Amino acid sequence: MSEPAIDLAPPQLEAALAEHDLALAPPSFQEPRQLPRISIHAFCVSPETGIVLQRAADDRRAARAHVTVMMGGVESAVGHYGDKPTPNLILVETRGARATVLKELSALAEFCDPGTKVIVLGAVNDIPLYRELIRRGISEYLVGPFAPVQIIDTIALLYGDPDQAPVGRIMAFIGARGGTGSSTVAHNVAWALAEEFEDEAMIIDFDLAFGTTGLNFNQEHGQGLLEAVTAPERLDSMLLERLLIHCSDRLSLFTAPATLERDMELNPEICDAVLDVACGAMPNIIVDLPHLWTPWSRQVLQRADDIVITATPELASLRNAKNLVDLLKAVRPNDAPARLVINQLGMGKRPEIPLKDFAEAIGIEPALVLPFDPLLFGTAANNGQMLGELKERNKPAQGLAQLAAVLTGRHAAPQKKRKAKSILSFFSEKKA
Repeated sequence: MSEPAIDLAPPQLEAALAEHDLALAPPSFQEPRQLPRISIHAFCVSPETGIVLQRAADDRRAARAHVTVMMGGVESAVGHYGDKPTPNLILVETRGARATVLKELSALAEFCDPGTKVIVLGAVNDIPLYRELIRRGISEYLVGPFAPVQIIDTIALLYGDPDQAPVGRIMAFIGARGGTGSSTVAHNVAWALAEEFEDEAMIIDFDLAFGTTGLNFNQEHGQGLLEAVTAPERLDSMLLERLLIHCSDRLSLFTAPATLERDMELNPEICDAVLDVACGAMPNIIVDLPHLWTPWSRQVLQRADDIVITATPELASLRNAKNLVDLLKAVRPNDAPARLVINQLGMGKRPEIPLKDFAEAIGIEPALVLPFDPLLFGTAANNGQMLGELKERNKPAQGLAQLAAVLTGRHAAPQKKRKAKSILSFFSEKKA
């Protein structure tokens, strides 16, 4: 659901709209589509624009998006993201001249993560400015006066353009062998995206018989994924919403039934159907793959935007990880190589392959090395918690958050967050 940033009852809102002479007539273009599960931050110069954007945020078609409306324009946005990750979309209002607008947006660009889109709300119908903004990578430039449905329609077209890639980014996690902790890595990365980066994330647990997603998050095992794979023709965004387990406001689980009572077969077409619907609903899809080699698991790996292989520093993991890396390089020649996580390093009395030798044999450097710490990981598992939820901040949790940053193209894991100024505070200050 949207996060309201202004507390006005409907009569007050209509009065405010009338006072500022904002049009309430329905627009002439077609009704916009539902917005996907994305995070949107809006920075307004005028309270009129803030009210319009809040009305857009409260619209039923924006129910799945997380929208936060703040005052202050570009300058406020630059200060806000000094120590915070940027969302999927930023809307920023500017009232300055062309040179001022370009200077302000150049400053904002220094803090934007690569995957963040920007829509500029301006006051002047300036064609040369529009062309320069588009040349610099701005997604859209809108000229006021604005209407709520216009804002929704612009965002929906931005993320629904058939010429663009789907909204969702698929990150597939697989172990080089059983017991490497791939699921633990996947679940903690998803948690970091949702709770530390404040981004929407979904975990799909394709281990239908032995999946641990429900256990690791202290949730009941649902039948959601089973229902989806047994009747993929019925799966759409509405059914997906009903089948998901919402672990938090931003983290959703598509859990495996974890039962042996029936045989469950998957095929590439079924997995593609599930991923298609998921990509249209969430910006981050974390796929937890079992240690199996089947046509459907190979298809998921080939389709994924990013692949993380978790291995332990011993011979079987080395052989299997190298086979996976070599195959993926051959079938994905235009993609970045898979990322390697070395887990359980330093297990007592176990002979281990040195990290340098391990990396040289596979041909890629580890993206993350996790120590063998049975007390830390065991406590989290038994409590149904992620490492970042434990009382004491620990280095493995920080490393997994950094891995989440790398996978999503962010600068770094978020540091201490500052509280942003909202529209509500603007009106409170005005009354005072």
